[in-house]
Amino acid sequence: MKVILRADHKGLGKRGDIVEVSDGHARNYLFPKGLAITASEGAVSQAAAMRRARDLRDSQDREAAQTIASALVAKTITIPVKAGAEGRLFGSVTAADVADAVQAQANISLDRRKLNVEHIKTTGTYQVSAKLHSDVEFPITVEVVAK
Repeated sequence: MKVILRADHKGLGKRGDIVEVSDGHARNYLFPKGLAITASEGAVSQAAAMRRARDLRDSQDREAAQTIASALVAKTITIPVKAGAEGRLFGSVTAADVADAVQAQANISLDRRKLNVEHIKTTGTYQVSAKLHSDVEFPITVEVVAK
């Protein structure tokens, strides 16, 4: 049976995809949970429109992420923190700290969940990985200095 997915489903596809599934799987699982609808002519054209809109939105998101990446790759973000005599921090620098510093210094808002920050517990220069889009991953240079 051909169905159109109404939500992303691991193993089957993304929202708006037309997939072939067994009748039992469609009737007993996908339809009752609202995860799919039957692939009629009207639904197929609606799914094609949803797919075009998703592709357009995805390309716009990718372009925005590439613009942010090109702006941040060249910059060094400085984070002043309290540190001891040997450069050991009182606490650590988190993804939220990096996102706040990027907002303050580069005027670019980043979601802390998109940043991969290793444990930063001493002063120095670090590379923080940012993944703003599935196709756009870039490093941000972060310099941790003592106040």
